[in-house]
Amino acid sequence: MSATPSISQVNSPAPKTLELPPLLGASVSELTAWVQQQGQPAYRGKQLHDWIYHQQVRSLADISVFPKQWRSEIADIPIGRSSIHLRKVAPDGTVKFLLQLADGQIIETVGIPADKRLTVCVSTQVGCAMACDFCATGKGGYKRNLGRHEIIDQVLTVQEDFEERVSNVVFMGLGEPLLNVDNVLGAITSLNQDVGIGQRMLTVSTVGIRDRIRQFAQNNLQVTLAVSLHAPNQALREKLIPSARFYPLEDLLAECREYVAITGRRVTFEYVLLAGVNDLPQHALELSQRLRGFQNHVNLIPYNPIQEVDYQRPSRDRIQAFVNVLQQQNTAVSVRYSRGLEADAACGQLRMNKK
Repeated sequence: MSATPSISQVNSPAPKTLELPPLLGASVSELTAWVQQQGQPAYRGKQLHDWIYHQQVRSLADISVFPKQWRSEIADIPIGRSSIHLRKVAPDGTVKFLLQLADGQIIETVGIPADKRLTVCVSTQVGCAMACDFCATGKGGYKRNLGRHEIIDQVLTVQEDFEERVSNVVFMGLGEPLLNVDNVLGAITSLNQDVGIGQRMLTVSTVGIRDRIRQFAQNNLQVTLAVSLHAPNQALREKLIPSARFYPLEDLLAECREYVAITGRRVTFEYVLLAGVNDLPQHALELSQRLRGFQNHVNLIPYNPIQEVDYQRPSRDRIQAFVNVLQQQNTAVSVRYSRGLEADAACGQLRMNKK
């Protein structure tokens, strides 16, 4: 297993290219240009777009509206779909998928059904370099960024498996999305324009990478930004999130304020509650004081256990006491109990395993 890289190593920009294949992630105009390069009429670009994104074909050889001769010529050109290595269902109907990529790497994605809604939790990297102490994902280290097609594929896989249209996508699986920002932005564009999911139904989560929230804001997207805070002060945050030492909390919050000013959209702060660590009333009071002066919402997540560490989930009374302090300070707050706990598919439980 390779050593965990520094942020600067992970953050090397992916090359920008319109080369096809893989075809998944390409727009209708890009697909039209490609089919014309193959000597086909322009209208086949729209056909190809429909078969990739809406009929969810996995091989160009299966596109029956294409001429047989051309299909045989392009049969080996990859669309960019993964294969399901393992499918695990929790009692609440949540499904965790281990997906095998073209290079043999394994990632996880989660389908979360609810009344009139189907949410997909997608990964953006193979592994994660952030190494948050309470999270299973970072325990295995970082391998590589996911391509745009590999992110979109996760949504199509869940949609295909559930035989239901995906309504919401959260970028909260393996990896730090803002260390793969170009491919994440490309995936957002494609999920919106090609798959047909509204931007307001997309949420991007980050622990905070210097200058990347500002960069993200400048794209004028309507997505929700969720910042993983998990502590009300720098000292405690560094204990829980080692990468926080590169980015002081005050600087992170200043950039969040800029995000609100640029986009007009509030920031959601994710806060995993760890019994006896960050769940005391004084933590709640300090948190509310830090977040004054700009539009935000605190999303409390009771800790989901993993094997590697012995943190505990607070009692319901302890959780409610934390909520009460925030509400008394006029801080918007909600509590999210994660789905898929029994299938190791809940928040903080995803990892690069093969079983």
